[in-house]
Amino acid sequence: MSKTNKGLFRMVGLGMLTAIIVVLQVVTTYFPTKPFAITLALIPIVIGAALYGPKAGAYLGAVFSVVVIIMCVFGADAGGAMVWNANPILCIVVCMVKGTMAGFCAGLVYNLLAKKNNILGAAAAAIVSPIVNTGIFYIGMLLFFRPVLEAWVGQGSNLLYHIIFTLTGINFLVELGVNIVLVPVIVQIVKVVSKNRV
Repeated sequence: MSKTNKGLFRMVGLGMLTAIIVVLQVVTTYFPTKPFAITLALIPIVIGAALYGPKAGAYLGAVFSVVVIIMCVFGADAGGAMVWNANPILCIVVCMVKGTMAGFCAGLVYNLLAKKNNILGAAAAAIVSPIVNTGIFYIGMLLFFRPVLEAWVGQGSNLLYHIIFTLTGINFLVELGVNIVLVPVIVQIVKVVSKNRV
């Protein structure tokens, strides 16, 4: 494939992944998967990071973050609206950092491991992305929005226990499982299809 075609393929691929992220995040915000709200937008972020590198992953993560912020501003996400109302600037910072770093770190991990095994690289990237996204979110919440977090869990509750087992718990495990299953398969399919192109 020529350099021009590669650039065009990358641009179209990133455009499609951008649209998918926006749609997935809006749909899962307005129609959350019950009983847990799963962030399906991480799947195209990790796929883009694997296919196009850490910078593309960071870009796609930033797109995800912008959509999350918009959902917070308009109150579509009740918890996000609480965070936005508490401190809009810090809400923007936490959202942008968590999404951008989730995509960037997925791309770094994929690049490191895919040289040995493409599927292992994709699976590891699929594991790292939700860990970074969720980890930075809860660190930001503990550092900057502790009163909001306490209001979520209720007074007198053990905050750390509630974060690990209730807020993160099953939701995070399902999100992680979906990423681990889908991302390596999709990345492998796209790699095979792109190799077979003229």
